[in-house]
Amino acid sequence: MILSKERDPRLITIRRGGTLTDSDHHLLALWAATCAEHVLGFFEAVRPDDTRPRHAIEAARAWVRGELGMMDTRAAGGHAMGAARDLVGAPRFAAYAAGQAAVVAHVAEHDLGAAAYAIKAVRAAAADGDGEAAGRRECRWQRDQLADPIRELVLEDQRRRNAICWSVFEV
Repeated sequence: MILSKERDPRLITIRRGGTLTDSDHHLLALWAATCAEHVLGFFEAVRPDDTRPRHAIEAARAWVRGELGMMDTRAAGGHAMGAARDLVGAPRFAAYAAGQAAVVAHVAEHDLGAAAYAIKAVRAAAADGDGEAAGRRECRWQRDQLADPIRELVLEDQRRRNAICWSVFEV
């Protein structure tokens, strides 16, 4: 569960009664796609012919460019998460990260889902005993990818929702 019961209006689009601008929503989607793409190799190593997670990441970026509608982007995210169904460990988490990145088009707060699942993928793929440290490195890398206009919003949201995101945002 990555969504809290109490929604932050800063992560709800203006047209839905929040304060999130389209430009910041797009930046969140691009950041989520970057986080997911960073770990996509874990999935593709075991399922090289299954393009659903890669397509979801591409769909998120196409949505930002205005080339794909929200419903199609959200559907691509669902298909990516379906690709994870019978997997375990890093490949499963990588597919979930891709799916979460795509559904940011529908609900911006899924940005942390993409980031959290990417960290879980890195932790799962790490050598024995290095999972926590690898996860912290991934979290720092992700934070380095944040665009300035959304940096504080995401960092504050990570603090707010860390407990429901498997505490992966503790650095």
